[in-house]
Amino acid sequence: MHKAALAWFVLATGLGLVSQATGQSAPMDHGAMSAAAERDAKWKAALAVPSFAGSTTFDENGRLWRTSALDGYLRADHSDDRGKTWSPPVKINLEPENILGGGENRPKILVRKGVVYVSYTQGLEKPMTGHIRFSRSVDGGKTFSPPLTVNDNPDIISHRFDAMGVNGQGQVYLAWLDKRDLSAAQKTGRPYNGAAVYYARSDDNGASFLPNVKLADHSCECCRVALAMDPEGKPVVFWRHIFGRNTRDFALARLDGPATVVRATHDDWEVSGCPHHGGALSIGADGIYHMVWFNNGPERHGLFYGSTKDAGRTFSAPIPFGNEDAQAAHPDVLSQGRRVFVVWKEFDGKESLVQEMHSVDGGATWSGARRLAASAGASDHPLLIGQQDKAFLSWQTEKDGLQLLEIRP
Repeated sequence: MHKAALAWFVLATGLGLVSQATGQSAPMDHGAMSAAAERDAKWKAALAVPSFAGSTTFDENGRLWRTSALDGYLRADHSDDRGKTWSPPVKINLEPENILGGGENRPKILVRKGVVYVSYTQGLEKPMTGHIRFSRSVDGGKTFSPPLTVNDNPDIISHRFDAMGVNGQGQVYLAWLDKRDLSAAQKTGRPYNGAAVYYARSDDNGASFLPNVKLADHSCECCRVALAMDPEGKPVVFWRHIFGRNTRDFALARLDGPATVVRATHDDWEVSGCPHHGGALSIGADGIYHMVWFNNGPERHGLFYGSTKDAGRTFSAPIPFGNEDAQAAHPDVLSQGRRVFVVWKEFDGKESLVQEMHSVDGGATWSGARRLAASAGASDHPLLIGQQDKAFLSWQTEKDGLQLLEIRP
């Protein structure tokens, strides 16, 4: 296995995030009980570690918003000077919760027409379990509604890795990875590989949600889900899927009536565990889907960019980017008309680096890579956010806090 892939695989399997291809259970011996106890201890330790992974977004007036989690509370604040100064943070949940804040499973924030929308995953007591939570503010971030649980399956199982989108009609979409079907299969001894992708829709600006809908069976278990709105205000979901026996390529689906799942990549990466390394998606005003992802297939390794101009009927040839020897990982993509930006993370042996490349012709050709930022110590995955026709890198680091850097082609 390629060394970058191995690093993420070890991270995923360290907490037992491996496929349950058969769904069978067996009597637990002393060694298994010890392993279960160790798994529980690792999960509790992970919940106790403070996370600085959050999200940022601009509203229509250029105000910068962010989420941050501390001591069991998710907070939101805003800045009118691009992060130089911030408003007093406002608590979103008034009762403390375990708020999952890893880079693959970060809280989300969006602002549309003065309404602030927040989603996050609440960690539960059993290892790798959670609920999808949602809150909103209709008074400009002064107060937030009591968080509601969006998954309508209440079992203490995995409902995690939420993605959120809001359109101009006030519809709110949430998509996530869900193990209710795996749990049901295990109870009857049926095989079930991976998890499933579920989503829920609100037609009243997030005041309430319609019943959950299953989008697809057999998704990868712990790779982040990406969701972007197309020019018609319809959400498109992009996730790592399990094809065949255990091929972990990416799929996408447009949520407009009965959804059709389309295979978006053909890297043929056979791996019997989740690499904890999802993709990213951005859709331009011209309707072009821009995708970035990681794979470790038999012929292609590392990070790749691809696009589709016809909503997934045909795809461009994958374009590799990033330095494999520097563990290139966790890319993000942002489309602004003909301009498309891609960032990703690398490690030079001393510092974590954020690298960038861009296209000015809709992804047909690309610039070379250039370094945008560097930091020693712990750091979050890099994010791209847009404000009108400007693109920004948003990167949280332990040493330097939130870095917000405008990217100019």
